[in-house]
Amino acid sequence: MTTETGGRQPRRSWLARLSPQNEIDLGEAALPRGQIEDAVSHLGLSPVSWAIELSARVVERIVAEVPPLGGSPAAVEMLRGGNDATTVRALARLMDSPAAVPPVGEATLEGIREFVRRGIPLERVLHGVRIGHAATTEAFLRACTELVDPRVAVDEVTAVSHELFSYVDDLSDAMIRTYLAEHEAWSTSAAATRAGLVRSLLSDAASVDIDEASHVLGYNLRRTHEAVVVWSDSPHAGSTLQAAAIEVLRARGAAATLTVPVAAGRLWAWGAVSANGAAEDSSLGALVPALSERRLRVAFGTTGAGTAGFARSHDEARRAERVQRLRGEAGGDGRVMTAYADVAPVALLASDLDAAGGFVRRELGALAEPGAATEALRTTLFHYLDAERSLVEVARRLHVARATVTYRVKRAQEVLGHDLEDRRFRLHAALALAEELGDAVLLPHPPPR
Repeated sequence: MTTETGGRQPRRSWLARLSPQNEIDLGEAALPRGQIEDAVSHLGLSPVSWAIELSARVVERIVAEVPPLGGSPAAVEMLRGGNDATTVRALARLMDSPAAVPPVGEATLEGIREFVRRGIPLERVLHGVRIGHAATTEAFLRACTELVDPRVAVDEVTAVSHELFSYVDDLSDAMIRTYLAEHEAWSTSAAATRAGLVRSLLSDAASVDIDEASHVLGYNLRRTHEAVVVWSDSPHAGSTLQAAAIEVLRARGAAATLTVPVAAGRLWAWGAVSANGAAEDSSLGALVPALSERRLRVAFGTTGAGTAGFARSHDEARRAERVQRLRGEAGGDGRVMTAYADVAPVALLASDLDAAGGFVRRELGALAEPGAATEALRTTLFHYLDAERSLVEVARRLHVARATVTYRVKRAQEVLGHDLEDRRFRLHAALALAEELGDAVLLPHPPPR
Protein backbone atom coordinates (compact mmCIF):
# COMPACT_ATOMS: atom_id res chain seq x y z
CA MET A 1 0.00 0.00 0.00
CA THR A 2 1.25 3.46 -0.83
CA THR A 3 0.31 6.63 1.01
CA GLU A 4 0.70 10.38 0.68
CA THR A 5 4.18 10.02 2.11
CA GLY A 6 6.04 10.07 -1.19
CA GLY A 7 5.17 6.48 -2.05
CA ARG A 8 7.08 4.87 0.82
CA GLN A 9 5.49 2.71 3.47
CA PRO A 10 5.37 4.34 6.94
CA ARG A 11 6.44 2.25 9.90
CA ARG A 12 2.87 2.46 11.22
CA SER A 13 0.45 2.53 8.30
CA TRP A 14 -2.52 3.65 10.44
CA LEU A 15 -0.85 7.02 11.03
CA ALA A 16 -1.22 7.82 7.32
CA ARG A 17 -5.00 7.70 7.86
CA LEU A 18 -5.02 10.41 10.51
CA SER A 19 -7.21 13.33 9.47
CA PRO A 20 -8.22 16.57 11.22
CA GLN A 21 -11.74 17.11 12.52
CA ASN A 22 -11.98 20.48 10.77
CA GLU A 23 -10.57 22.02 7.62
CA ILE A 24 -7.01 23.16 8.40
CA ASP A 25 -5.17 25.90 6.54
CA LEU A 26 -1.52 24.94 6.93
CA GLY A 27 -0.58 28.41 5.75
CA GLU A 28 -1.75 29.64 9.17
CA ALA A 29 0.42 27.19 11.11
CA ALA A 30 3.00 28.78 13.39
CA LEU A 31 5.80 26.78 11.79
CA PRO A 32 7.67 28.36 8.86
CA ARG A 33 6.24 27.44 5.49
CA GLY A 34 9.35 25.53 4.43
CA GLN A 35 9.16 23.25 7.46
CA ILE A 36 5.47 22.58 6.88
CA GLU A 37 6.09 21.73 3.23
CA ASP A 38 8.95 19.41 4.19
CA ALA A 39 6.75 17.67 6.78
CA VAL A 40 3.92 17.22 4.28
CA SER A 41 6.28 15.75 1.68
CA HIS A 42 7.63 13.20 4.19
CA LEU A 43 4.55 12.45 6.31
CA GLY A 44 1.52 13.32 4.21
CA LEU A 45 -0.92 16.22 4.09
CA SER A 46 -3.68 14.68 6.19
CA PRO A 47 -1.49 13.47 9.11
CA VAL A 48 0.36 16.81 9.28
CA SER A 49 -2.96 18.69 9.27
CA TRP A 50 -4.13 16.42 12.11
CA ALA A 51 -0.95 17.20 14.06
CA ILE A 52 -1.29 20.98 13.59
CA GLU A 53 -4.94 20.86 14.69
CA LEU A 54 -3.93 18.83 17.74
CA SER A 55 -1.13 21.27 18.56
CA ALA A 56 -3.58 24.20 18.62
CA ARG A 57 -5.80 22.37 21.15
CA VAL A 58 -2.81 21.42 23.27
CA VAL A 59 -1.52 25.02 23.38
CA GLU A 60 -4.94 26.20 24.57
CA ARG A 61 -4.78 23.65 27.38
CA ILE A 62 -1.21 24.59 28.36
CA VAL A 63 -2.03 28.30 28.52
CA ALA A 64 -5.20 27.61 30.52
CA GLU A 65 -3.34 25.53 33.10
CA VAL A 66 -0.03 27.45 33.15
CA PRO A 67 -1.00 31.06 32.28
CA PRO A 68 2.55 32.53 32.57
CA LEU A 69 3.55 30.52 29.49
CA GLY A 70 1.09 32.65 27.48
CA GLY A 71 0.48 36.22 28.55
CA SER A 72 0.06 37.88 25.12
CA PRO A 73 -0.87 36.94 21.56
CA ALA A 74 2.80 37.11 20.54
CA ALA A 75 3.85 34.85 23.42
CA VAL A 76 1.11 32.36 22.56
CA GLU A 77 2.19 32.41 18.92
CA MET A 78 5.77 31.61 19.94
CA LEU A 79 4.50 28.79 22.17
CA ARG A 80 2.39 27.52 19.29
CA GLY A 81 5.41 27.49 16.98
CA GLY A 82 7.40 25.37 19.41
CA ASN A 83 4.49 23.03 20.05
CA ASP A 84 3.72 22.66 16.33
CA ALA A 85 7.34 21.57 15.88
CA THR A 86 7.28 19.04 18.74
CA THR A 87 3.93 17.56 17.66
CA VAL A 88 5.07 17.10 14.07
CA ARG A 89 8.34 15.57 15.36
CA ALA A 90 6.31 13.15 17.50
CA LEU A 91 4.32 12.16 14.40
CA ALA A 92 7.56 11.68 12.44
CA ARG A 93 9.07 9.57 15.21
CA LEU A 94 6.08 7.23 15.22
CA MET A 95 5.96 6.97 11.42
CA ASP A 96 9.72 6.64 10.83
CA SER A 97 12.63 5.13 12.68
CA PRO A 98 13.49 7.22 15.79
CA ALA A 99 17.01 7.55 14.40
CA ALA A 100 15.63 9.30 11.28
CA VAL A 101 13.91 12.07 13.26
CA PRO A 102 15.87 15.37 13.26
CA PRO A 103 17.00 16.93 16.55
CA VAL A 104 14.86 19.38 18.49
CA GLY A 105 14.26 22.36 16.21
CA GLU A 106 14.97 26.06 16.61
CA ALA A 107 11.29 26.93 17.10
CA THR A 108 11.19 24.89 20.32
CA LEU A 109 14.51 26.19 21.64
CA GLU A 110 13.61 29.79 20.80
CA GLY A 111 10.58 29.47 23.05
CA ILE A 112 12.77 28.18 25.90
CA ARG A 113 15.11 31.15 25.56
CA GLU A 114 12.09 33.46 25.65
CA PHE A 115 10.89 31.87 28.90
CA VAL A 116 14.31 32.54 30.45
CA ARG A 117 14.23 36.21 29.45
CA ARG A 118 10.73 36.53 30.89
CA GLY A 119 11.86 35.03 34.19
CA ILE A 120 9.58 31.98 34.03
CA PRO A 121 10.97 29.27 36.36
CA LEU A 122 12.10 25.97 34.89
CA GLU A 123 9.50 24.12 36.98
CA ARG A 124 6.69 26.03 35.22
CA VAL A 125 8.19 25.27 31.82
CA LEU A 126 8.41 21.56 32.62
CA HIS A 127 4.86 21.63 33.98
CA GLY A 128 3.76 22.90 30.58
CA VAL A 129 5.76 20.13 28.88
CA ARG A 130 4.02 17.51 31.03
CA ILE A 131 0.58 18.92 30.22
CA GLY A 132 1.41 18.98 26.52
CA HIS A 133 2.80 15.45 26.61
CA ALA A 134 -0.30 14.11 28.37
CA ALA A 135 -2.69 15.75 25.92
CA THR A 136 -0.67 14.73 22.86
CA THR A 137 -0.28 11.14 24.03
CA GLU A 138 -3.99 10.92 24.78
CA ALA A 139 -4.81 12.03 21.22
CA PHE A 140 -2.39 9.58 19.59
CA LEU A 141 -3.64 6.68 21.70
CA ARG A 142 -7.27 7.51 21.01
CA ALA A 143 -6.52 7.58 17.27
CA CYS A 144 -4.66 4.28 17.61
CA THR A 145 -7.65 2.53 19.16
CA GLU A 146 -9.92 3.88 16.41
CA LEU A 147 -7.68 3.03 13.43
CA VAL A 148 -5.85 -0.15 14.43
CA ASP A 149 -7.17 -3.70 14.11
CA PRO A 150 -8.63 -4.55 17.56
CA ARG A 151 -6.69 -7.81 17.58
CA VAL A 152 -3.37 -5.95 17.80
CA ALA A 153 -4.58 -2.67 19.31
CA VAL A 154 -3.36 -3.41 22.85
CA ASP A 155 0.17 -4.15 21.69
CA GLU A 156 0.17 -1.10 19.41
CA VAL A 157 -1.10 1.22 22.16
CA THR A 158 1.63 -0.07 24.48
CA ALA A 159 4.33 0.48 21.84
CA VAL A 160 3.11 3.97 20.94
CA SER A 161 2.87 4.99 24.59
CA HIS A 162 6.43 3.75 25.20
CA GLU A 163 7.82 5.63 22.20
CA LEU A 164 6.07 8.87 23.10
CA PHE A 165 7.35 8.62 26.67
CA SER A 166 10.88 8.12 25.35
CA TYR A 167 10.37 11.03 22.95
CA VAL A 168 9.23 13.49 25.61
CA ASP A 169 12.05 12.33 27.90
CA ASP A 170 14.60 13.23 25.22
CA LEU A 171 12.76 16.49 24.53
CA SER A 172 12.75 17.46 28.21
CA ASP A 173 16.49 16.78 28.47
CA ALA A 174 17.17 19.05 25.48
CA MET A 175 14.91 21.78 26.88
CA ILE A 176 16.49 21.63 30.34
CA ARG A 177 19.99 21.91 28.87
CA THR A 178 18.91 24.87 26.73
CA TYR A 179 17.16 26.55 29.67
CA LEU A 180 20.13 26.23 32.02
CA ALA A 181 22.65 27.40 29.41
CA GLU A 182 20.47 30.36 28.44
CA HIS A 183 19.80 31.21 32.08
CA GLU A 184 23.51 31.34 32.85
CA ALA A 185 24.22 33.54 29.82
CA TRP A 186 21.21 35.80 30.40
CA SER A 187 21.77 36.30 34.14
CA THR A 188 25.23 37.74 33.50
CA SER A 189 24.25 39.92 30.52
CA ALA A 190 23.89 43.69 30.46
CA ALA A 191 20.32 43.32 29.19
CA ALA A 192 19.38 41.25 32.23
CA THR A 193 20.99 43.80 34.53
CA ARG A 194 19.00 46.63 32.95
CA ALA A 195 15.74 44.66 33.00
CA GLY A 196 16.24 43.65 36.64
CA LEU A 197 17.06 47.22 37.64
CA VAL A 198 13.95 48.57 35.94
CA ARG A 199 11.76 45.98 37.65
CA SER A 200 13.29 46.97 41.00
CA LEU A 201 12.49 50.62 40.29
CA LEU A 202 8.91 49.71 39.49
CA SER A 203 8.39 47.54 42.56
CA ASP A 204 10.49 49.28 45.25
CA ALA A 205 12.30 52.42 44.09
CA ALA A 206 13.29 53.28 47.67
CA SER A 207 15.68 50.33 47.70
CA VAL A 208 17.55 51.57 44.61
CA ASP A 209 20.37 54.15 44.48
CA ILE A 210 18.85 56.54 41.94
CA ASP A 211 22.08 58.09 40.72
CA GLU A 212 23.78 54.72 40.32
CA ALA A 213 20.71 53.34 38.54
CA SER A 214 20.68 56.35 36.20
CA HIS A 215 24.34 55.68 35.37
CA VAL A 216 23.75 51.98 34.65
CA LEU A 217 20.66 52.67 32.54
CA GLY A 218 22.13 55.67 30.76
CA TYR A 219 18.92 57.52 31.55
CA ASN A 220 18.34 60.28 34.12
CA LEU A 221 15.69 59.01 36.52
CA ARG A 222 15.36 62.41 38.20
CA ARG A 223 13.73 63.89 35.09
CA THR A 224 10.03 64.00 34.15
CA HIS A 225 8.98 60.84 32.33
CA GLU A 226 6.32 59.58 29.99
CA ALA A 227 6.01 55.81 29.71
CA VAL A 228 4.83 53.84 26.70
CA VAL A 229 4.19 50.18 26.02
CA VAL A 230 4.66 48.99 22.43
CA TRP A 231 3.47 45.58 21.32
CA SER A 232 2.79 43.38 18.34
CA ASP A 233 1.00 40.08 17.87
CA SER A 234 4.12 38.80 16.11
CA PRO A 235 6.74 37.18 18.36
CA HIS A 236 9.49 38.34 15.99
CA ALA A 237 8.96 42.14 16.06
CA GLY A 238 12.21 42.66 18.02
CA SER A 239 14.09 45.75 16.85
CA THR A 240 10.93 47.04 15.15
CA LEU A 241 9.35 47.59 18.58
CA GLN A 242 12.39 49.48 19.86
CA ALA A 243 12.56 51.72 16.81
CA ALA A 244 8.84 52.46 17.07
CA ALA A 245 9.08 53.32 20.78
CA ILE A 246 11.93 55.76 20.16
CA GLU A 247 10.10 57.37 17.23
CA VAL A 248 6.94 57.84 19.25
CA LEU A 249 8.72 59.27 22.28
CA ARG A 250 10.78 61.63 20.15
CA ALA A 251 7.52 62.86 18.63
CA ARG A 252 6.33 63.48 22.20
CA GLY A 253 9.32 65.71 22.75
CA ALA A 254 11.53 63.25 24.65
CA ALA A 255 15.14 64.38 24.96
CA ALA A 256 16.29 60.89 26.01
CA THR A 257 14.73 57.44 25.94
CA LEU A 258 15.00 54.13 27.78
CA THR A 259 13.75 50.89 26.21
CA VAL A 260 13.41 47.48 27.87
CA PRO A 261 12.21 44.42 25.90
CA VAL A 262 10.10 42.33 28.29
CA ALA A 263 8.63 39.51 26.19
CA ALA A 264 8.18 38.32 22.65
CA GLY A 265 6.34 41.09 20.84
CA ARG A 266 6.28 43.48 23.81
CA LEU A 267 8.49 46.37 24.98
CA TRP A 268 8.44 48.95 27.76
CA ALA A 269 9.90 52.40 27.18
CA TRP A 270 10.23 55.80 28.83
CA GLY A 271 11.06 59.24 27.52
CA ALA A 272 12.48 62.19 29.47
CA VAL A 273 10.13 65.05 28.61
CA SER A 274 9.69 68.68 29.65
CA ALA A 275 8.60 69.33 33.22
CA ASN A 276 5.51 70.93 31.67
CA GLY A 277 4.56 67.57 30.18
CA ALA A 278 4.90 65.83 26.83
CA ALA A 279 4.63 68.12 23.84
CA GLU A 280 2.79 66.27 21.10
CA ASP A 281 3.86 67.51 17.68
CA SER A 282 2.43 66.91 14.22
CA SER A 283 4.88 64.08 13.54
CA LEU A 284 3.09 61.84 16.08
CA GLY A 285 0.00 61.59 13.91
CA ALA A 286 2.22 61.01 10.89
CA LEU A 287 3.55 57.85 12.57
CA VAL A 288 0.13 56.17 12.69
CA PRO A 289 0.11 54.76 9.12
CA ALA A 290 3.60 53.28 9.53
CA LEU A 291 2.73 51.75 12.91
CA SER A 292 -0.51 50.35 11.50
CA GLU A 293 1.28 48.84 8.51
CA ARG A 294 3.74 47.12 10.86
CA ARG A 295 0.79 46.01 13.05
CA LEU A 296 2.20 47.74 16.10
CA ARG A 297 0.20 49.25 18.95
CA VAL A 298 1.27 51.90 21.46
CA ALA A 299 -0.17 52.84 24.85
CA PHE A 300 0.84 55.99 26.79
CA GLY A 301 0.82 56.90 30.44
CA THR A 302 0.62 60.48 31.68
CA THR A 303 3.81 62.31 32.62
CA GLY A 304 5.34 62.13 36.08
CA ALA A 305 8.49 63.34 37.82
CA GLY A 306 11.23 61.26 39.43
CA THR A 307 11.06 57.57 40.22
CA ALA A 308 7.47 57.86 41.47
CA GLY A 309 6.42 59.37 38.16
CA PHE A 310 8.51 56.76 36.30
CA ALA A 311 6.52 53.97 37.97
CA ARG A 312 3.10 55.66 37.86
CA SER A 313 3.32 56.54 34.18
CA HIS A 314 4.31 52.95 33.41
CA ASP A 315 1.38 51.58 35.40
CA GLU A 316 -0.95 53.88 33.46
CA ALA A 317 0.53 52.81 30.12
CA ARG A 318 -0.08 49.17 31.03
CA ARG A 319 -3.68 49.97 31.99
CA ALA A 320 -4.17 51.73 28.64
CA GLU A 321 -2.62 48.72 26.92
CA ARG A 322 -5.12 46.43 28.64
CA VAL A 323 -8.05 48.56 27.45
CA GLN A 324 -6.71 48.47 23.89
CA ARG A 325 -6.21 44.69 24.02
CA LEU A 326 -9.76 44.23 25.33
CA ARG A 327 -11.04 46.43 22.51
CA GLY A 328 -9.21 44.25 20.02
CA GLU A 329 -10.55 41.03 21.50
CA ALA A 330 -14.06 42.47 21.31
CA GLY A 331 -13.59 43.44 17.64
CA GLY A 332 -13.05 47.10 18.50
CA ASP A 333 -11.89 49.99 16.38
CA GLY A 334 -8.27 48.90 16.06
CA ARG A 335 -6.78 52.18 17.22
CA VAL A 336 -3.00 52.28 16.92
CA MET A 337 -2.38 54.61 19.87
CA THR A 338 -4.19 54.71 23.21
CA ALA A 339 -3.50 57.36 25.84
CA TYR A 340 -4.36 56.56 29.45
CA ALA A 341 -5.74 60.08 29.88
CA ASP A 342 -8.41 59.26 27.28
CA VAL A 343 -9.47 55.92 28.76
CA ALA A 344 -8.77 56.35 32.48
CA PRO A 345 -12.41 56.01 33.66
CA VAL A 346 -12.93 52.85 31.60
CA ALA A 347 -9.54 51.43 32.65
CA LEU A 348 -10.40 51.93 36.32
CA LEU A 349 -13.96 50.66 36.01
CA ALA A 350 -12.70 47.55 34.21
CA SER A 351 -9.95 46.69 36.69
CA ASP A 352 -12.11 43.71 37.67
CA LEU A 353 -13.49 42.69 34.28
CA ASP A 354 -15.95 40.08 35.56
CA ALA A 355 -17.42 42.54 38.06
CA ALA A 356 -17.54 45.25 35.39
CA GLY A 357 -19.38 42.89 33.05
CA GLY A 358 -21.92 42.03 35.72
CA PHE A 359 -22.47 45.74 36.40
CA VAL A 360 -22.96 46.51 32.69
CA ARG A 361 -25.46 43.71 32.13
CA ARG A 362 -27.45 44.60 35.25
CA GLU A 363 -27.65 48.30 34.39
CA LEU A 364 -28.43 47.89 30.70
CA GLY A 365 -30.70 44.86 30.90
CA ALA A 366 -32.10 44.10 27.43
CA LEU A 367 -30.00 46.96 26.04
CA ALA A 368 -26.95 44.72 26.56
CA GLU A 369 -28.24 42.05 24.20
CA PRO A 370 -26.32 41.28 20.98
CA GLY A 371 -27.30 42.60 17.57
CA ALA A 372 -26.56 45.58 15.34
CA ALA A 373 -29.84 47.33 16.15
CA THR A 374 -29.27 47.15 19.91
CA GLU A 375 -25.66 48.26 19.48
CA ALA A 376 -26.86 51.34 17.57
CA LEU A 377 -29.24 52.18 20.43
CA ARG A 378 -26.45 51.83 23.01
CA THR A 379 -23.99 53.94 21.03
CA THR A 380 -26.53 56.68 20.39
CA LEU A 381 -27.63 56.79 24.03
CA PHE A 382 -24.00 56.89 25.22
CA HIS A 383 -23.23 59.91 23.02
CA TYR A 384 -26.55 61.51 23.96
CA LEU A 385 -25.64 61.45 27.66
CA ASP A 386 -22.02 62.32 26.90
CA ALA A 387 -23.09 65.38 24.88
CA GLU A 388 -25.48 66.61 27.59
CA ARG A 389 -28.54 65.63 25.51
CA SER A 390 -27.54 67.72 22.47
CA LEU A 391 -29.27 66.16 19.46
CA VAL A 392 -27.21 68.30 17.10
CA GLU A 393 -23.90 67.17 18.61
CA VAL A 394 -24.86 63.48 18.60
CA ALA A 395 -26.04 63.70 14.99
CA ARG A 396 -22.70 65.29 14.08
CA ARG A 397 -20.67 62.64 15.91
CA LEU A 398 -22.55 59.70 14.44
CA HIS A 399 -23.23 61.22 10.98
CA VAL A 400 -26.96 60.58 11.18
CA ALA A 401 -30.06 62.77 11.06
CA ARG A 402 -31.42 64.43 14.20
CA ALA A 403 -34.65 62.50 13.75
CA THR A 404 -32.68 59.25 13.86
CA VAL A 405 -31.06 60.31 17.13
CA THR A 406 -34.45 61.21 18.60
CA TYR A 407 -35.94 57.85 17.59
CA ARG A 408 -33.01 55.83 18.93
CA VAL A 409 -32.94 57.64 22.27
CA LYS A 410 -36.69 57.13 22.73
CA ARG A 411 -36.40 53.47 21.75
CA ALA A 412 -33.40 52.92 24.06
CA GLN A 413 -35.35 54.38 26.97
CA GLU A 414 -38.24 52.02 26.21
CA VAL A 415 -35.85 49.04 26.22
CA LEU A 416 -34.32 50.18 29.51
CA GLY A 417 -37.75 50.55 31.06
CA HIS A 418 -36.95 53.64 33.15
CA ASP A 419 -36.28 57.36 32.78
CA LEU A 420 -32.77 58.36 31.76
CA GLU A 421 -32.38 60.45 34.90
CA ASP A 422 -32.86 57.37 37.04
CA ARG A 423 -29.38 56.13 38.03
CA ARG A 424 -27.91 58.44 35.35
CA PHE A 425 -24.29 58.14 36.52
CA ARG A 426 -24.45 54.33 36.63
CA LEU A 427 -26.19 54.23 33.25
CA HIS A 428 -23.56 56.50 31.68
CA ALA A 429 -20.72 54.41 33.18
CA ALA A 430 -22.26 51.15 31.92
CA LEU A 431 -22.72 52.61 28.45
CA ALA A 432 -19.12 53.86 28.42
CA LEU A 433 -17.83 50.39 29.30
CA ALA A 434 -20.01 48.79 26.63
CA GLU A 435 -18.92 51.36 24.05
CA GLU A 436 -15.21 50.85 24.70
CA LEU A 437 -15.04 47.13 25.51
CA GLY A 438 -18.00 45.59 23.69
CA ASP A 439 -18.42 41.86 24.19
CA ALA A 440 -15.72 41.82 26.88
CA VAL A 441 -18.38 43.24 29.25
CA LEU A 442 -21.59 42.51 27.37
CA LEU A 443 -21.14 38.73 27.31
CA PRO A 444 -20.66 36.62 30.44
CA HIS A 445 -17.30 34.85 30.59
CA PRO A 446 -17.16 31.09 31.17
CA PRO A 447 -15.77 30.12 34.58
CA PRO A 448 -12.06 29.20 34.61
CA ARG A 449 -11.35 25.50 34.19
